Amino acid sequence: MSPNSVNLWSTPAHALEYLGRADSVPHRTEGEAELLECLPEQVSRVLDVGSGGGRLLGLVKLARPDAAAVALDFSDTMLGELRERFGGDGTVSIVGHDLEQPLLLSLGRFDAVVSSFAIHHLPHRRKRSLYQEIFDLLNPGGVFCNLEHVSSATDALHEHFLRCLSVRPGEEDPSNQLLDVETQLQWLRAIGFVDVDCHWKWRELALLAGARPAVPAAATPRVVRDREST
Repeated sequence: MSPNSVNLWSTPAHALEYLGRADSVPHRTEGEAELLECLPEQVSRVLDVGSGGGRLLGLVKLARPDAAAVALDFSDTMLGELRERFGGDGTVSIVGHDLEQPLLLSLGRFDAVVSSFAIHHLPHRRKRSLYQEIFDLLNPGGVFCNLEHVSSATDALHEHFLRCLSVRPGEEDPSNQLLDVETQLQWLRAIGFVDVDCHWKWRELALLAGARPAVPAAATPRVVRDREST
């Protein structure tokens, strides 16, 4: 963690407070519905980055019930919630992992990587490197869908967003390290993602998505003709 950042998510009180209000975030279901629309028709394996209590992963499993899943989180409280929710599901693996650290190649490859309101807690440099690691774990044609808390364009818009959430000045989560949409879209394109776009946005909530290019079709062999002798 960078020396100037604060992350309260390792504390049970902070994690439980979030779980208590997670279902009341305005327009969240709209963003989740758009995320599900971005998933490939066929998903064999999915990775949920910063899975929390498993809300998003539960929706993904409903949409793609045959998919095996890996849920990552570093909070003991959240890991406990995940085990309680998915402990009886042999298709879901729960892995303790701090996103400040590189993703392990041993996680394997995935047809989809999803995340919901988790990556914005990381320093910006780590966000960028995490996006590269996610790209490296995707199968060709696989998608990355990040339902994220992003920064507003102005202080006035940010204050309006807080009022919509009934959050008073000084009550913001100090773990937040918000970044604008366009910078993150540019990062994804530079890494090599294609079809990159912001598919949905309500104030500071946005769905950013992109795909790893599919394997290009094999080049048609050139026919070499012998030059006729004269």
